Amino acid sequence: MKNIKDLNLEELENELIELGEKKFRAKQIFKWVHNVGVRSFDEMTDLSIELRKKLSLNYDLCVFKILDKLVSVDGTIKYLFELNDGNIIESVVMRYKHGNTICISTQVGCKMGCKFCASAKIGFVRDLTPGEIVEQVLCATVDTKERISNVVYMGIGEPLDNYDNVLRSIKLLNHPHGLNIGGRHVSLSTSGIVPKILKLADEELQATLAISLHAPEDKIRSSMMPVNDRYNISQVIDACKKYIEKTNRRITFEYAMVDGVNDTKECAEKLIKLLKGMLCHINLIPVNKIKDGIYEKSDKKNIERFRDILMKNGLTVTIRRELGSDIEAACGQLRRNRMQKESD
Repeated sequence: MKNIKDLNLEELENELIELGEKKFRAKQIFKWVHNVGVRSFDEMTDLSIELRKKLSLNYDLCVFKILDKLVSVDGTIKYLFELNDGNIIESVVMRYKHGNTICISTQVGCKMGCKFCASAKIGFVRDLTPGEIVEQVLCATVDTKERISNVVYMGIGEPLDNYDNVLRSIKLLNHPHGLNIGGRHVSLSTSGIVPKILKLADEELQATLAISLHAPEDKIRSSMMPVNDRYNISQVIDACKKYIEKTNRRITFEYAMVDGVNDTKECAEKLIKLLKGMLCHINLIPVNKIKDGIYEKSDKKNIERFRDILMKNGLTVTIRRELGSDIEAACGQLRRNRMQKESD
């Protein structure tokens, strides 16, 4: 049975015609699915009972079950969603003054094996479909009864490893008859899949590209991120420069601060040489401690010292505000804990 959330408006129009229905009904259905976020075809009250029955017989509405929901003292909400096939993923809603942001997953598990990520401990199962990616935003919107204005593709999985489905999901989220989340309110994070970064440069997306860099030299980065053995720092930076040249869009470099690993003055100086002159922004992230993990986050003074060195040399730098630390809000941890409990 087709997931109706996977279909764009034009495809839905064609499906309706094949069902013997009027083309204009597609717009009504698309709004119910992608704007209102109905949890049942029966909620589509401006459609005939006969059409609602046809839809339920031919399509899956792809409604997630909330297996777990943790709410932080700072208002951050962490969701553990069960998919229709029984797999589980996570999403995190963060509240800011400028609006609500959701961090969403793109895969069940991940192939990248980053040492600081809880998702890497479980392994890869499958890609999410466009509709499953969108449903995370819809499910959280319905649950919180609040508009989500920003979407960050930085949850479980490597977005550029699920390239086509991720791009389709962005277009569904952007659609004026859907949630109408503008491209400038979407961030797409990657560990550095060079061919897909170059391909993305041709897509004319308004989304912000974020690169998980985390180290200024290959030896350190490879120890943290095995993907660096495939696409090293030089290749990633070269691809980023080509991306900026084509799009004229600023890139964000994510840098997880790990005590005694990549937070030294020497690392800061190497990072300056690497990024100076680029149209970029550096986001320093106190690394999240994960169960059985080998990394500890840098202390606050060290992170601030690192930031100051970069800023004195003309780089634009921020330190990410820590949200949801009391509920382990970094993606992957809740899923991993549940899977470990079920296997015990």
